[in-house]
Amino acid sequence: MDSFKARLRKAVHRARIALRKSAVDYFRGDGSDTLALSGLLLTVPALTWGTIEIPEWISPAALVLPIVAGALLLRPASLLGLYAACAAGLIVETFVLGPYTDGPARVTPGTVLVVAAAGFFGLLIAQFRARVGVPWRRGGTMLFDLRERIRVQSALPRLPKGWHREMALRPAGGQSFSGDFVVAARTNGGRTLEIVLTDVSGKGMDAASRALLLSGAFGGLLGSLPPHSFLHAANGYLLRQDWDEGFATSIHLVLDLESGDYELLSAGHLPALQLSAGTGRWEEMTGEGPLLGVYDGAQFDPVKGSLRPGDVLMLFTDGLVESPGRDLSEGMDRLTGEADRYVTAGFEGAAWHLIEAVAKDVNDDRALLILCREP
Repeated sequence: MDSFKARLRKAVHRARIALRKSAVDYFRGDGSDTLALSGLLLTVPALTWGTIEIPEWISPAALVLPIVAGALLLRPASLLGLYAACAAGLIVETFVLGPYTDGPARVTPGTVLVVAAAGFFGLLIAQFRARVGVPWRRGGTMLFDLRERIRVQSALPRLPKGWHREMALRPAGGQSFSGDFVVAARTNGGRTLEIVLTDVSGKGMDAASRALLLSGAFGGLLGSLPPHSFLHAANGYLLRQDWDEGFATSIHLVLDLESGDYELLSAGHLPALQLSAGTGRWEEMTGEGPLLGVYDGAQFDPVKGSLRPGDVLMLFTDGLVESPGRDLSEGMDRLTGEADRYVTAGFEGAAWHLIEAVAKDVNDDRALLILCREP
């Protein structure tokens, strides 16, 4: 008896594992689509019968429904079998209901055209999914996961008491992916804060795939190399990709969180803006260096500065201050003018509001990072 129970438990366990594996494979798009194909094939005679018996409720064009579902669920080869069944259903309906000239609720040329068009576009969708290798059941989840990974990777590390940081990023066209990204890390035992803000050529989804690749590579380089070697390594990485549109601008901040002293290294990026609490004026801070991915052996000369209590430093991308018909200096003046409103009350939550005030309707990626040393 015990032996029988043990064998039964093992059999049940194996069945559960097999069922779970098949379900996971199907969810990922790796499993068989036989079950989905069988279910959709059964709907074809059901719809055909409904069209013949209750034409006032089910029209001949209802065969579009399994075709649309098949485009999302089936592989191209299986989809062709479903199309054959739908074509047979239309033929049966035509013979039973009679010529379309005899009255309404018949299979008309327009009905055939609609079903054929749905089948054509469904086959295109199925072939695209098969070529990309991302099933519809997993595609949305994968994109959501990528967006969340970018968001987490772009999060700024927690800073010690006396420091405050703000960051906001707005992709072009209200999309979820951007050609602007940030990587940051605390190095040197937590004493040094390194931040790299990068603007990849292009905007929105066109630049998002390259930005995703670069953000992972830059995140791995940051903290693994001496600060002055980072942009050299990043430039070499872009050159090795050999992209048609492979350049990027970048600005690298290396800040000592104890003294407030910092260095800025720039690769063709816009200058940073520093507010001096003593004078109440904004000053441009920029290093010298060419775009990333243009030529080998580039030199990046840093500029040094210091953040004293009450000082503010802003890093941003060109989408925030550049627009057609507006000079760059005008855009930067507008940004600093809006930022002056937060000097007294503090910059908590200011990054997002500054983008809304300065570049709300600009069709470009916009990123703004604010770093404050509290009084």
